[in-house]
Amino acid sequence: MPSKRVICPERIRQIPAHFSWVDHRLVRERYLERCDACAAALYLFLVTVADAQGLSYYADATLARRLSMAPARLEMARSDLIRVGLIAWQGPIYQVLALDAPVPAPPLPHADVTTQLERLHAALGKRRA
Repeated sequence: MPSKRVICPERIRQIPAHFSWVDHRLVRERYLERCDACAAALYLFLVTVADAQGLSYYADATLARRLSMAPARLEMARSDLIRVGLIAWQGPIYQVLALDAPVPAPPLPHADVTTQLERLHAALGKRRA
């Protein structure tokens, strides 16, 4: 593994007094791969300007102008983010949503596994006969 080094030490990022964050799960759990670039740009803007509850009140005309998007393209980007579950929207309010926690599969009870194995063995035994 190559060693990492700071390229520009005078520009190391510091957490500002007013900050937002981007969850690594956007990449790890492939949320961003389910959106196009315009949706990702809208998401980045909303994450940046949202308050502590994830709320933002930017009007569509302002968002379209700030992101250099046609109104129809902004609507498509918003629909993508809603579909993927990254934002909620009730015009003019946007809410950046918490990412869903992965839901672990419930463990199978031992009896169910045993029963399934018995059925499988029985089915395989019948085929051989």
